[in-house]
Amino acid sequence: MRVLGIDPGLTRCGFGVIEVEANRKARLVDVGVVRSDPDLPVERRVHLIALGVEAVLDEHRPDVVALERVFAQHNLRTVMGTAQASGVVMHLAAARGLTVTLHTPSEVKAAVTGYGSADKKQVATMVARVLGLDAPPSPADAADALALAICHGWRGPVATAAAMSRVPSSAPAGPGGLTPAQKVWRDAERASRG
Repeated sequence: MRVLGIDPGLTRCGFGVIEVEANRKARLVDVGVVRSDPDLPVERRVHLIALGVEAVLDEHRPDVVALERVFAQHNLRTVMGTAQASGVVMHLAAARGLTVTLHTPSEVKAAVTGYGSADKKQVATMVARVLGLDAPPSPADAADALALAICHGWRGPVATAAAMSRVPSSAPAGPGGLTPAQKVWRDAERASRG
């Protein structure tokens, strides 16, 4: 499954494309940031983000899009830019018949690191480890986009809760096994189902 993760923003819109195999092994396809100048009018900035995301969709043809869920922040201007960029991504994905799945920041952190309150450095380090990279991706928007893609890839059809429930908690990481972060995710899924 090819997953496009998007960390939405008007100044920097991070994107990360990965392929996830049936055994939950993830491979980097592409990563980067679409930028727009904060001094431009908002409509121009939205258009630039749209052009950049459209180019990524056309080049990599993902099966699904994982998008960070917009959440309330103290800075209304930041929330508005994030929401505008998110709308652009949703529109472009829907126009291609792609499903867009929203993930909260804490959900992504828990999936990738095993800890829902992990800091950006911890997330970037685990993203590099999961994808076998020599160094964490930068800027942070790019690393966050990859984390979103990994979160979705591990949680999506490739790694359904039903399939994960067949793996015992003591299973080692590796081919067919779960990483420590995946075990935490599986246990949280089980607990939420009661």
